[in-house]
Amino acid sequence: MVVAALNPCPCGYYGDSKRECRCSPRQIENYRQRISGPLLDRIDLHVEVPLVDFRELSSGTSGEKSAAIRSRVMAARRGQLERFKGSSTKTNAAMTPRQVRAWCCLDSESSGYLEHAMETLNFSARAHDRILKVARTLADLEGAEKIGPAHVLEAIQYRSLDRALFA
Repeated sequence: MVVAALNPCPCGYYGDSKRECRCSPRQIENYRQRISGPLLDRIDLHVEVPLVDFRELSSGTSGEKSAAIRSRVMAARRGQLERFKGSSTKTNAAMTPRQVRAWCCLDSESSGYLEHAMETLNFSARAHDRILKVARTLADLEGAEKIGPAHVLEAIQYRSLDRALFA
């Protein structure tokens, strides 16, 4: 597993609503070209993490409880173990191309979204399979038997950061 972080630009403020970026477009382009496209293509999830406001950090409210999230993840993992029983595969991320075709079937709407993303965002074949694996995992976390349009759209969103950075 690889976890990596990348600022949006050398100063770190590009796209920040509170601070102004002081980098030129050329500096931003040079900075972003330092990470190779093929390496970025091998990272399944690209998530933008915006600056968190002090009031939000210091408020007494919290999001979903960790125990609830853990329960959902454990149920999804049990489902994956059952799905791949009898094979060496244990998780959706480790699916072979044949398993992707068997377990990541899409309805016409979902397929249309993926086709549009592939053509518009110029995703690679590797990204195509990774989108399907992530969509399958999102469906599993929701307890859904089939991958739906919302799962595909969310999975595409997780692949879009590299296209926004390098477009």
